[in-house]
Amino acid sequence: MPLLEVIAILTLATVAFLAAFFWAPFLEKALIRWQCWKKEVRSVAPDGRATPIFNALHKDRETKVPRMAGVLIWITTLGLAILVIILDNVWPEYFHEFNFVNRSQTWIPIFTLVSASLLGLFDDIFVVTKKGDSLAKGGGIKFRHRLLFVFLISLVGAYWFYYKLGWDTIHMPFDGDLQLGIFYVILFSLVMIGLFSGSVIDGLDGLAGGVFAIMFVIYSLISFVRGQYDLSAFCAILSGTLTAFLWFNIPPARFYMGETGILGLTTTLAVVAFLTNTVLLLPFIAFVLFLEIGSVVIQLTSKKLRNGKKVFLVAPIHHHFEAKGWPSYQVTMRFWLIAGITSVIGLIIFLIDRT
Repeated sequence: MPLLEVIAILTLATVAFLAAFFWAPFLEKALIRWQCWKKEVRSVAPDGRATPIFNALHKDRETKVPRMAGVLIWITTLGLAILVIILDNVWPEYFHEFNFVNRSQTWIPIFTLVSASLLGLFDDIFVVTKKGDSLAKGGGIKFRHRLLFVFLISLVGAYWFYYKLGWDTIHMPFDGDLQLGIFYVILFSLVMIGLFSGSVIDGLDGLAGGVFAIMFVIYSLISFVRGQYDLSAFCAILSGTLTAFLWFNIPPARFYMGETGILGLTTTLAVVAFLTNTVLLLPFIAFVLFLEIGSVVIQLTSKKLRNGKKVFLVAPIHHHFEAKGWPSYQVTMRFWLIAGITSVIGLIIFLIDRT
């Protein structure tokens, strides 16, 4: 085992955690000072129908707890990336091993994280300033416009993989590589948009932060086994910042991630899956995201085809369990357990496939 790489990765993750933990209270005070919370609770579902159950569950928290705290995650990660580049240029004999920024492994995930997070930041600003889409639907940038921006980001990523890196295959566990040619670009966009739909997971205190921390830990391990040490460091840094975020986000949350956090994380997860050639393991590693997306699709389809009849009391599914009487912290921790188990199953499949 390359000891220096292990030390560097663990050190970077620790520094990321400590840095995020240090400035999180200042961020919280700033968000409160600027009143960065929703001014009204969403009362309309994506299909245009009223959501009285959601409103009853969240009316007290939605308009009192600040959002936009996802900046803690991506600004810390970006700041650490800039810092190690500077230190590597000034004292390469001491800090070269800590520089995780390079063209083949981390340029595109850093670009994706920052660009998608900035899109989410604008959306959050529109929400807290009561601009953009109707407040009844949640406010902010209209969904179709966000979807368009994510599609454009996915095209940049697909271009980089297909034309710059020359990748056009995906690995099928236990069956080798499947060459896709230009269809690789289409698959890349579909996966990123699909994971972007997983943004609906950000609905309970601590839920999204814990699930994504688990997934990026798993991808740090996968990257390390593949010898992608810089990508492993990047994923470990994200896990470190997410752990610091969780300290302030576990029930009762002192702030919410907001779109500036969840958009960057979902799209970056897609990029990391392609970089590690483990796209087909996403149903295991990102199982909770697919569960959340599936519950929304089932609910909307049922309402459309069955004259308004619902499968769940409210979707996505974590709100269904809330409506059944589960405390929010119980839902959160059980989803953490599910994410941990399914992610480890994905890791095991990956390791067995490599033997």
